Amino acid sequence: MAVTENKAYPRKEKRVLSRRIPLALLAAGVALLARPAWALDWRFGPSLGGTATYTDNANQSNASPEDAMIFTVRPGFSLRSEGSRRVQANLNYGLSGVARYGEDQSTDINHNLGALGKAELIEDFLFVDGTARVSQELISLTGSPADANTNDSNRATVGTYSISPNIQKRLGTFANAQARYTTSGAIFENDAASNSNVNAFTAGLTNGSRFNNLSWGVNYSLRKANNSTTADTTFERVSASAGYALTRKFRVFGTVGQDWNDYLSTSGTDGSSWSAGLGWSPSRRTSVEASFGERYFGNTYSLSASHRTRVSRWTASYSENVSDISQQLLDASSRVFWVCDGTLRETAGITQPQEACPTNWDGPISAGQLATDYISLGLTISDLVAANLPGFGLAGGVYVIKSFTAGVSWDIGRLGFGLSARDTKRIYQELGGAQDHVQGLTGSVNYRVSPRTNSYSSLSLTRTNIDAALTGGTAREDDLLSLSLGLSHRFAEKLNGALTLRHTQRDSNAANSDYAENSLTASVNKRF
Repeated sequence: MAVTENKAYPRKEKRVLSRRIPLALLAAGVALLARPAWALDWRFGPSLGGTATYTDNANQSNASPEDAMIFTVRPGFSLRSEGSRRVQANLNYGLSGVARYGEDQSTDINHNLGALGKAELIEDFLFVDGTARVSQELISLTGSPADANTNDSNRATVGTYSISPNIQKRLGTFANAQARYTTSGAIFENDAASNSNVNAFTAGLTNGSRFNNLSWGVNYSLRKANNSTTADTTFERVSASAGYALTRKFRVFGTVGQDWNDYLSTSGTDGSSWSAGLGWSPSRRTSVEASFGERYFGNTYSLSASHRTRVSRWTASYSENVSDISQQLLDASSRVFWVCDGTLRETAGITQPQEACPTNWDGPISAGQLATDYISLGLTISDLVAANLPGFGLAGGVYVIKSFTAGVSWDIGRLGFGLSARDTKRIYQELGGAQDHVQGLTGSVNYRVSPRTNSYSSLSLTRTNIDAALTGGTAREDDLLSLSLGLSHRFAEKLNGALTLRHTQRDSNAANSDYAENSLTASVNKRF
């Protein structure tokens, strides 16, 4: 049976893979990026960061809280291609040396890697994409939520990689064809989840420029995963879609399909599917798309909405799909972020700094690196919530994941406000619909004291519900409150620092799981 709710490891267990996997993935990432080096200009950017944290509860425990001083030194570097349209590549690597002083004195080394590459081998025909990522991920939703530098008992080093050659071909003005093969995998420290090797193939045909108001497509996908400790899985799907623009503002669309899957489940894994939806775009600043339908696991819904004004931005999205932990991590590894004048932005793929940020930029930054270094970058947990990045806990088996996010932000002169919400539910197919459910609400206020100094604050409340079938005992309900106050300052063009005061409190229905923690963190980051 698959292990779906993984338990935290005691701190005395040493990291077995954290010193091996990152080096292998780093070598793979460098090889991917260096292969076409003769045709590129490379920009190498070393960096050095450090943090000092005082906490009055280093182990997040109510029974035996421990004061501690935690020092972290983080040398790293970035490598980015420039000057080529046909090759785009970016690699960020950081090594964190951690020393903890308190009742539990310990040292640790953590690796973080984010690498993305894309090459056009034959013009307008043959391409290859690649990603590699190493990060410290949350093991259990019921354990310590602290980062690995503060408390590594509930964190595991995880490595993911993917290499994907693909063909894209225009068939005149009639259609565009594409075919892609992907080999990928996920490796988990100390068997925190099942290691997996995945082979996938996708192919599709979509309408060309000849069609104005009509859009259509036919797609096929096959994904096979070999897992080390859980049953192997196969996902196969074929679908056809069509859409029609009724007016310049309204369009309708629909999809029909069929699934043939093979994985452990107490319900069906095959079946037909359909969906129908409506899109509304009254202006360039506003767009809404919504659909409903049915797949073999039940009724399905989707939503994507955005609206911009001169001083505000509103977004909302909802999606449902079948996934597992390796696919969830691989999806995150392809995301690219920038920090622009203290604001977090996401871009579709690798871009040059001036395309994402006009001034004062940090990036490109991978999702794993961002989750680790957000404090030193002058960000808050509310920025991570808005980007749907908080840890989701490692899990085994196949689940239906239903995810909703919504956010609104205002910028009024020097003052910025933000409010974001998330609701993520994972329904485990092997365990008769047992689920974990995470709901969060975060509010933030930022004030630009001067062109180089920002003050920020955030208040977040997260509720976690886990069914008894996942905990191995009774159902679990936790409420986590987090309050942060901070100040960030750019001392020079490539030197910035931050000071953050945080209060965290958890109330739980499980015995000895309540705790409160206060911490103060000073950080500095230098790019060369």
